Amino acid sequence: MLLSGYDPVMYSRMLTGLTLAFHIIFATIGVGVPLMIALAEWIGIKRGDDHYLLLARRWARGFVITVAVGVVTGTAIGLQLSLLWPTFMRVAGQSIALPLFMETFAFFFEAIFLGIYLYTWERFKKRTTHLLLLIPVVLGSSASACFITIVNAFMNAPAGIKVEGGRIVDISPFGAMLSPAMPTKVSHVLVTAYVTCAFVLAAIAAWSLLKGRDHVYYKKALKLTMTSAFVFILASAVIGDLSGKYLAKYQPEKLAAMEWHFDTTKQAPLVLGGILTDDNEIKYGLKIPFALSILAHGLPNAEVTGLNDIPEDEHPPLFIHYLFDLKMAFVAVMVVVSGAFMLLLYRKRDAVFRNKWLLRGIILAAPLAMATIEHGWIFSEIGRQPWLLRGIMRTSEGATTSEHVDTMLVVFALLYVVLGISAVTVLIRMFRSNRAEDEIAAKGFKGGDER
Repeated sequence: MLLSGYDPVMYSRMLTGLTLAFHIIFATIGVGVPLMIALAEWIGIKRGDDHYLLLARRWARGFVITVAVGVVTGTAIGLQLSLLWPTFMRVAGQSIALPLFMETFAFFFEAIFLGIYLYTWERFKKRTTHLLLLIPVVLGSSASACFITIVNAFMNAPAGIKVEGGRIVDISPFGAMLSPAMPTKVSHVLVTAYVTCAFVLAAIAAWSLLKGRDHVYYKKALKLTMTSAFVFILASAVIGDLSGKYLAKYQPEKLAAMEWHFDTTKQAPLVLGGILTDDNEIKYGLKIPFALSILAHGLPNAEVTGLNDIPEDEHPPLFIHYLFDLKMAFVAVMVVVSGAFMLLLYRKRDAVFRNKWLLRGIILAAPLAMATIEHGWIFSEIGRQPWLLRGIMRTSEGATTSEHVDTMLVVFALLYVVLGISAVTVLIRMFRSNRAEDEIAAKGFKGGDER
């Protein structure tokens, strides 16, 4: 053991959290990038523009590297579910077996067609035939995210089961998949993955333009990615509103904790920032009148349940308020950056690609987008505490009693360091030694305008 006072529950949570935090980077890329590749190739075929086709091809090359790392970390998650949370798997395993199996099937479906897609760029007379091979990749990656998110949705709002004596009986696998949390969680995961990948790919183009590589290829890349980011971030705002209404109905303790809402009241305000005192008074916070009632129920006079009406031993940690505020601050930056880009693109088409402050903002938005994904999952999981399976099993009841979880934590942490450094090194060398301009010049691609 590494430290005295060994607590297997604490180390199990740390290791699971570390694995999820690392995996979510590659899982997000795995969901969002195939869609961006499909958009680029579709536009390239429609316009007869080789620049967009090259975009799709280069993005696909990098995507393969991230898929390889995602396979390793995804396998680690499956392994750790059984090793670190054996009681949970024994109790709830049959309820989540179907989505776990379908997630694996969706991944293999994606991987098979990805291999075919990568090696058939020049094999078809009709370019649309090659594009059609990408559709199963897009569907498979998104389906994989859907099914694993369904497992998490079940943990937040168990459905399709009956509980007798602390045991789950009369399991309906499809009923378990149709948890009340499923619609908002699945849609939120998908759309935010699309937003994040759009910003990451936009940052690459913005960096190139900022470094003086004033080629039409990068301008087209930036226009495609930032337009996509703007559309997807608007969609995420709608889903975020629906998520608030889900929490008010099914997980009121999480909503109340994230807004420091203690007394059940009508016309409840939404709190931004602030400091919570020992007697649960909010100092320095900005209260927006009626906003929490509107978020929770769509009406300014609606009643919102407070933490004082929920048993104290079921209260989530109150620091999730800061997590939520930080996440929304990141979202605000992304909204401003994408909105500014679209406005300047509409008013001053070519100037938008020379605006250094905007290009810097796009570069900043990319890591903030990924940080928002990380914060979202941390907020979701901590906000469910003290439950591992809400209302049925507490986190402390589902963990292993093994005495070696701390050793596993060190081993997996080292593995993730090696994987992370290796992936970044390979990607940098792959694209630094083969610049887009050089590839365009060598092949004499068409498509010189800036549409």
